[in-house]
Amino acid sequence: MLARKFTMLSNLWNKSSINHGVMYALAAALIWSGFILVSRQGGVSALNGFDVIAIRYATCSALLLPIWWFKFRFNLFEPRFIAASLIGGLAYALFTFQGFQLASASHAAVLLVGLIPLFIILLAALFDSDKIPVNKWLGLALISAGVASLIWPLFSTGPGLNAGHYYLAAGAFCWALFSVLIKRWEITPWQATVSLAMLTCMLYLPVYITLLPKNLAFNLWQDIALQAFYQGFLATIIQMIFYVKAVRLLGPSAMGSMMAIVPLISGIAAVYLFDETLTTTLVIGLVAVSVGAIVVHTNIHFSWYKRRR
Repeated sequence: MLARKFTMLSNLWNKSSINHGVMYALAAALIWSGFILVSRQGGVSALNGFDVIAIRYATCSALLLPIWWFKFRFNLFEPRFIAASLIGGLAYALFTFQGFQLASASHAAVLLVGLIPLFIILLAALFDSDKIPVNKWLGLALISAGVASLIWPLFSTGPGLNAGHYYLAAGAFCWALFSVLIKRWEITPWQATVSLAMLTCMLYLPVYITLLPKNLAFNLWQDIALQAFYQGFLATIIQMIFYVKAVRLLGPSAMGSMMAIVPLISGIAAVYLFDETLTTTLVIGLVAVSVGAIVVHTNIHFSWYKRRR
């Protein structure tokens, strides 16, 4: 009798954990959709990519510093925090924001979001030596087809990929590696958020102030305020907490799969916000990447259903 009650409680806990994980993942994906649009807005404004990175991490660190210092302090300089911050903070930001300067938001929606789940699944399989199930192979094939449908016309009828596309691909790899590492190293959402923001700020701002080109000016206050609010608060603090919680509850592969809604939302919105061209191949790429991510994610629901039975 006791064993049966324990099993029922365990099933309820598993169901609750999955439901909470999906909600966190959905919220993170919605914020990430806006992140692509706001980042591209920063790319087409008078601000440069180095400015956006400085605004992002200076704002975030200023908000988090008093909370960390007075309430939830921990040792920022543990090797796992430093390594994760260098990968998911500094390297990811440098690659990604340079990409937003040179590539369209709709292309970023396919490349950045499409490659993240692909890299996550491959890295998770490499680190954990897990076999990739059939549904994940199918999902990866669809994601790859979506990315290919975007890339192929650039070579067949245009100049090919520009540097922005390669920067976005490198950024996707950095974020995928960061996602796998925070799960493997058991880094909590709070630790990931604070260490990523503050360590990146400590490393980046001195170099930015002394060496890097800057376009900050008072007449750009609206662009600066938008980037500070979205990049420094929503995309770095709120989204990071939701993202890491989802990774811990669902796993890195599942979180990467929940990014399925991002290409459709940000890609279609970019067409109207930035007057980008809505081509057949772009639509195919957005849909294929989204469907591929959903297919990769289906095994979670199936495994949960089997546990209930």
